[in-house]
Amino acid sequence: MKKLYIETFGCQMNVKDSDHLIAELADEYEITDNKKDADLLIINTCSVREKPVAKMFSEIGVLKKHKKEGAKIGVCGCTASHMGKEIIKKAPIVDFVLGARNVSRIKEALSTPKAVITDIDYDDTTYIFKEFRTNPYKDFVNIMIGCDKKCSFCIVPKTRGKEISIPMDVILKQIQQLVDDGVKEITLLGQNVNNYGKRFSVEHEKVNFTKLLQEVSKIDGLERIRFTSPHPLHADDEFIEEFATNPKICKYIHFPLQSGSTKLLKKMKRGYSKEWFLDRIEKLRAIPDITISTDIIVGFPGESEEDFADTIDVVEKSQFEQMFSFVYSPRPHTEAAEYSDQVDKEVAKTRLHKLQALQREILEKQAKNQIGKTYKVLVERYENGKIFGKSDNFYSIEANGDESLLGKIVDVKIKESRHSTLIGEL
Repeated sequence: MKKLYIETFGCQMNVKDSDHLIAELADEYEITDNKKDADLLIINTCSVREKPVAKMFSEIGVLKKHKKEGAKIGVCGCTASHMGKEIIKKAPIVDFVLGARNVSRIKEALSTPKAVITDIDYDDTTYIFKEFRTNPYKDFVNIMIGCDKKCSFCIVPKTRGKEISIPMDVILKQIQQLVDDGVKEITLLGQNVNNYGKRFSVEHEKVNFTKLLQEVSKIDGLERIRFTSPHPLHADDEFIEEFATNPKICKYIHFPLQSGSTKLLKKMKRGYSKEWFLDRIEKLRAIPDITISTDIIVGFPGESEEDFADTIDVVEKSQFEQMFSFVYSPRPHTEAAEYSDQVDKEVAKTRLHKLQALQREILEKQAKNQIGKTYKVLVERYENGKIFGKSDNFYSIEANGDESLLGKIVDVKIKESRHSTLIGEL
């Protein structure tokens, strides 16, 4: 059998897309982690920021150096979508380019010399992908493709196309099959999961994300439900109530802020204000042991010291358990890249350092507060007398235990906090 090497950059949706690529090629290729052995080498790319794009071209150079004679190189994902044939122009060693919306067409790309398949209107929401996963106890499940938002900084609508929800019966059938195969936890994936049901490409009953959560939770044997990412604009009271009260839904939520300034949020076209975001946070914080992560852009065009102070204020009030923060990166095909009031990079870096210093202080306090708490942990890995897994609220937890606990949910009492891991005992 031929061998496939694949590298994945970016978000969980890219990780799931890579799983789909592997599964679709499984009748011809088996996975290898050695570039030199591979007959096919794929880079599944991200284009949310500039750095992953530069990394892609660097990695193409590495693959060119190490690939064996006759091996093919393919570029997939979001950068493939927005750059298309430019990738092959800049790197002629590349054999095909396959966009993020066209994963199900991988065999077509492979069989077509110098194929460039980047149709962002392509609809595979009813396509049933073959299954591949690396973790026997949990998996990702796509519930929608594309994005209808027009955030002025974001390239995703240009790489993943318009938003289409996957029919609910397709989702439920896939999850049932995973549970029958031993999966305990699923993560529902989409660019804006809580906007699920807005548009289908087939006739479908009226349904929203809350209804989908309720139906998924009825599946016997499924113990945990996660989802990412919800949009703060669509976090209505009905959704928050379901999140709070459904015992199968894990009490962790990724809630992207982007900026604490209402002025900048309007300029970003996010659709909500600082006040709305803080009101939603207040409702979420009423849920016992909830953890909240977020994304923040520093140095967005026009950001003043007052705007940045608003972001600091929201972070102080929200007390996020995790924060992904970056200096604004202009992306092609986006409105914000054309704004004339770009912020000086050094000013932006200084603000980022200040924001991240504040977040470190918050995390230090939170770490101390975990000592003595007991969490339910899905045991995913065993190594040298220790078990490893995630708590319901997404803490990484380690404890002494044996291999028989794999795939089980166990109670662990926290004794110590070490960097990003909590250490406990059964």
